[in-house]
Amino acid sequence: MKMDPDLQRALEDMRCGKMDEALSSVRSIVQSRPDDCNALQILALLLIQSGRHEEALPHLARSVEAWPLAPQYRNNYANVLLQLKRYREAIEQWERSVQIDPGFDMGWLGLACARVQLPDFAGAIEAARTGLKRRPGWRELNRTLVIAMEAIGQVTGSLAVCRQSLARDPHDSALRSIFLLLLNYQAFSPESIASEHREFGQRQLPATMPARTDPDPDRRIRVGILSADLRTHSVAFFAEPLLRFVPPTVDLTVFSLHAAPDDDTASRLASMVARWEEVGPLNDEALNAKIRNSKVDVLVELHGHTPGNRLTALAAKPAPVIVSAIGYPNTTGVAAVDWRVVDSVTDPPGSESFCTERLLRLDPCFLCYTPPEDTPPPGMPDESGSLTFGSFNALSKISDQTIGLWSRVLDAVPGSRLLLKAVALVDPAARASLQNRLEAGGIPASRIEILPYSPTIWEHLLVYSRIHIALDTTPYNGTTTTCEALWMGVPVVTLLGDRHAARVGASLLGAMGRNELVAQTPGEYVDKAVELAGSPKRLQGYRESLRQEMSQSPLTDQPGYAGRFYHALRNCWRDWCKDSKNGR
Repeated sequence: MKMDPDLQRALEDMRCGKMDEALSSVRSIVQSRPDDCNALQILALLLIQSGRHEEALPHLARSVEAWPLAPQYRNNYANVLLQLKRYREAIEQWERSVQIDPGFDMGWLGLACARVQLPDFAGAIEAARTGLKRRPGWRELNRTLVIAMEAIGQVTGSLAVCRQSLARDPHDSALRSIFLLLLNYQAFSPESIASEHREFGQRQLPATMPARTDPDPDRRIRVGILSADLRTHSVAFFAEPLLRFVPPTVDLTVFSLHAAPDDDTASRLASMVARWEEVGPLNDEALNAKIRNSKVDVLVELHGHTPGNRLTALAAKPAPVIVSAIGYPNTTGVAAVDWRVVDSVTDPPGSESFCTERLLRLDPCFLCYTPPEDTPPPGMPDESGSLTFGSFNALSKISDQTIGLWSRVLDAVPGSRLLLKAVALVDPAARASLQNRLEAGGIPASRIEILPYSPTIWEHLLVYSRIHIALDTTPYNGTTTTCEALWMGVPVVTLLGDRHAARVGASLLGAMGRNELVAQTPGEYVDKAVELAGSPKRLQGYRESLRQEMSQSPLTDQPGYAGRFYHALRNCWRDWCKDSKNGR
């Protein structure tokens, strides 16, 4: 069907950046022809492009009412509902779209994505598998299937799907990033994991025109921070010092990859920064150009291979110096990333062989935690209850190795219980999967208590008063959960491993001077947990002292950490200036 010339002109105005003119003309068409679905859809598109999703919604709803058997209209409507976090309504629209047309591919993708967000992981897996039967090898649906499986702790199965998909489609960079993240959760050798990361980097096109700025080592430098997680997200607890305490020798720009207008944390962090750029919708080429045009000297990316990363854009080297920090426990594998922030505990001498970056050791700890402003006081569990161990880590971190350690601890402390809490545990499929894995590892259901998501930080932290001792995971340690536990006065027993991800617990505890909680061997991990369980006075002492110790330690010293961080960036910049002047 030929489109109305006025609508075509409006679309051309949009492409040329004349959004107000486009909106005005399409509104006039809708007013004169209220049942013109093309006009309604284009008006909604223009509003969405302007970030006005709520205003777009009634126009999309009218299209669905006028053409109830058009699955594409339902898909467009559902996508906006998804953006507005109205997940159940979005699911209803996508369910109806595939009832109308079982071959409507976007309906299966939408269903899978919305069910992940709800969360309904079993439903997401079912929708993804159904869609993949109809369209094998579909990138977006494969990724969604892997994400849903990983969320309920099925890391081995997720890795198998990744390997099969990447064998068919080796250039799917987004899926390869997910695959690399998943490798950190399992006990593969550091060498093999490093090799997989290097392969990712080798698949990226080399930077033919690396960005250059004025190579003056002592001038005020322009630093950019790139992240999708400067919002209500665990990374924000550790990135805040870098936004709050910027030295006068630094000109900071934040490139936010996640528009979160209704997110209180994002709003608070944005208020600390003079320049906050929303760059999420930009493709790799446009993002690269945006960073280059900002004349950034040092770009700090906070993702590595975690969801939302834009490493493929950074491969073009949009800043002279690129640093990876905070968000990922391994190398990026990308040649354009020059440095990775670590410390001497997480990455002792010799770790360089596992990384494509140079290691920027930020001792005594590569992280600094920002406790929530309003938190409950530390409290001990009820004296009449059982000795309770606990872990609030993501299910993907609860490896078979971890379950084996926990089983040994529980066996050695008769009558003790294990309390587990994670966001995903609101979903019955996630609970069932975890319980099956625990029972297979020797931990009976009678000794397990599973808790789902808490609606507020206060309520979440209050649950720590129900556990005596926190048991860390391995080979991927807790980070935010370890800091939360210590802030709530709960000692955390951790096992020092053979890679960064397995040494974060030791780094955090070492920064507080609590190395007695760090085990060197699995047997010592069990012994330390059992000894603590039999020492009520020690447990009470931890409950009374850990928060104050933490507040006086480098682990929460925001100005000190920011000073060390920006001083390290300055040294990286000086190195580049020296190399630049020497023609390298």
